[in-house]
Amino acid sequence: MLIPSRRTVIVYNNFMQLTKEQNALISSAPKGKTFLCGPSGTGKTTIGVQRMLALLNMGIPASSILVLTPQRTLAGPYQHALETKPAYSGSSVTLLTLGGLARRMVGLYWPIINDLAGFKHPNTSPSFLTLESSQYFMAHLVTPLFEKGYFNSIVLERNRLYSQIIDNINKAAIVGFPHTEIGERLKSAWVGDLSQLNVYDNVQDCVNLFRSFCLENNLLDYSLQIELFRNLIWPSEIFRYKLFSTCKHVIYDNLEEDPPFAYDILQEWLPNLDSALLIFDEGGGFRRFLGADPNTASDLREHCDKIHTFSESFTSSKDLQALNSTIKHLQNRDLDRARQKSLSLETLQEILVVPGDELRFYPQMLDWVVSEVKNLIDSGTPPGEIVILAPFISDMLRFSLNHRLEKIGIPTRSHRPSRALRDEPAAQCLLTLTTLAYPQWQMLPSKFTLAYAMMQAIDGLDLVRAQLLVEQAYQKDDPANLLKAFDDFPSLLRERITYQIGAKYEHLRLWFNQTDKEEALDIFLSRLFGEVLSQSGFRFHRDLDSGRITANLIESVRKFRWAMAETRQDSNFTLGKEYLQMLADGVIAAQYLQSWKQSDQEAVFIAPAYTFLMNNQAVDYQFWLNTSSSGWYVRLEQPLTHPYVLSREWTQGQKWTAEHELAVSQEGLKRLITGLIARCRKRVYLGISGLNENGSDERGLMMRLIQTVFQQSLRGADGG
Repeated sequence: MLIPSRRTVIVYNNFMQLTKEQNALISSAPKGKTFLCGPSGTGKTTIGVQRMLALLNMGIPASSILVLTPQRTLAGPYQHALETKPAYSGSSVTLLTLGGLARRMVGLYWPIINDLAGFKHPNTSPSFLTLESSQYFMAHLVTPLFEKGYFNSIVLERNRLYSQIIDNINKAAIVGFPHTEIGERLKSAWVGDLSQLNVYDNVQDCVNLFRSFCLENNLLDYSLQIELFRNLIWPSEIFRYKLFSTCKHVIYDNLEEDPPFAYDILQEWLPNLDSALLIFDEGGGFRRFLGADPNTASDLREHCDKIHTFSESFTSSKDLQALNSTIKHLQNRDLDRARQKSLSLETLQEILVVPGDELRFYPQMLDWVVSEVKNLIDSGTPPGEIVILAPFISDMLRFSLNHRLEKIGIPTRSHRPSRALRDEPAAQCLLTLTTLAYPQWQMLPSKFTLAYAMMQAIDGLDLVRAQLLVEQAYQKDDPANLLKAFDDFPSLLRERITYQIGAKYEHLRLWFNQTDKEEALDIFLSRLFGEVLSQSGFRFHRDLDSGRITANLIESVRKFRWAMAETRQDSNFTLGKEYLQMLADGVIAAQYLQSWKQSDQEAVFIAPAYTFLMNNQAVDYQFWLNTSSSGWYVRLEQPLTHPYVLSREWTQGQKWTAEHELAVSQEGLKRLITGLIARCRKRVYLGISGLNENGSDERGLMMRLIQTVFQQSLRGADGG
């Protein structure tokens, strides 16, 4: 579970809730290496948390304990345990990702490795790039190449093009092959149109250009951080002596979600540790598209003294566990075992609910989902125990669900990690108002855009009155006096807009007039939110989601400014303009920890299925939308990269065929379905409609698998 809440069953200091085997594992002597594996929901993270606390209780110095997770959010239970127990609140247990460790060590040992790293200015401090700033520089380098015909056969949004090139260079670093081989590896596996080979050549040119630019300007993107750590710091006797003498106990949770370089490091590290607890989630590996290598992770059990396997789920009901077992056997074509494990039809219909009537159209399915959600909440289910999942959550789908649920008083929250900041209404409001404060950037908004921003900013202002307000107030041709005073409006118009709205508008206008035109953009946004938009009378005042988005935006701007500090000598307001232009071009935001945290608000969670899985959170009820869709298992189109070809398991020179694609789809579907069921306590609702969101008729692998499950139960009921 990501962030323990009132529903959390973990009791960190009460071993009585655990089995003898688990208690023995937690309280064992602080020596030896243990590999702990099992499906999701079997208490592995609970063991990890309590093992950490047990080490502290044994007198082990907190500074010698390191907790590693594939992404920061998965360390939530460990952080929560340290923060909520007074005895450990001052503890300095280190919680890191291996990428975070690499970044920290590169910064610390830069004076030692700078002459060996190949940078043009080794005696100058480097700039660490985020995903956003990496995409910014990639765009700066690649855009001129479009005029030379690069990628002219590819129809792809620019931000996705940049991110896929960056993904390639990151894959080379985490898998462990030279970045100069990316193009050849992709070409060697291609079996389609020969024009695609030119695309891979273009990719290689861009990768080489980006790496040269980074070395020229002392920029450390993620790939360089990993390479410097692996090639220069890790082999250093100085570093190893320091690390091995201070870090003696490692707990590595969700091991299966990390890339191969993590296992290379860990394999050499294990003999020098006093104790290690490696936690492996069987059926995991949901981050394969980011380089996760669960098969290599599983091999680490051979380097441990003890192997413990947990199989009893503390999350799913016995019936849901039986359903999972049936699905696994069906996927493995073990039909006899599947028939033996199949549930009765009555039990299956209780845990796997389908609409009673055939639903032809997609909106009918959404109405059915909302009706069932309402029934659950009316019967006493907390909204936070319900999730609505789909392969992808489009803007239209999110709006449709939010509108339907909010109309009947059911709160919702959603999270889409790939959603650009510019698409969030709160961010659009902030950025639009920002352009008013900096007219010298020559990025002034249209009247409609400003009216929409005013409506988002001022509480009680509807779109009609917002348009009337902007039509009268906005003087785009006079940058020195962009907004007219409310008192200068015609009296009838002031009455129609209302003086209450006018007072809030006037407060905002006067605040703009007092703005320092040269302060950094992140500081300006902090002031705009803190001094105006978060105050009573403005729409951000009670909207926690808008506050979260504002915090993400400010963090994004700040990191961008830091990355630009050494490479761009422009003044702050120019950097602000560059940032706004970057968002306008669709560059996505980096991952923000706060966005992943479970809200204290009891609300129905709407998210893509893989996002929910990486939240590592169990709920009572799940709704799967559009189960006929191929989106549940078909890989996203990535014409510039390939997560399987650029992996350690792939044999270079082997061709990627349709058979490989089908096998990957089937394996991915099995992981997805079994992972979701393992994180469900009571029941799954299947959203089925004749036509999908786009009006097409689909019958994908998931739908066929579910039909087979029901057929097995029918045969059992008939005795066949």
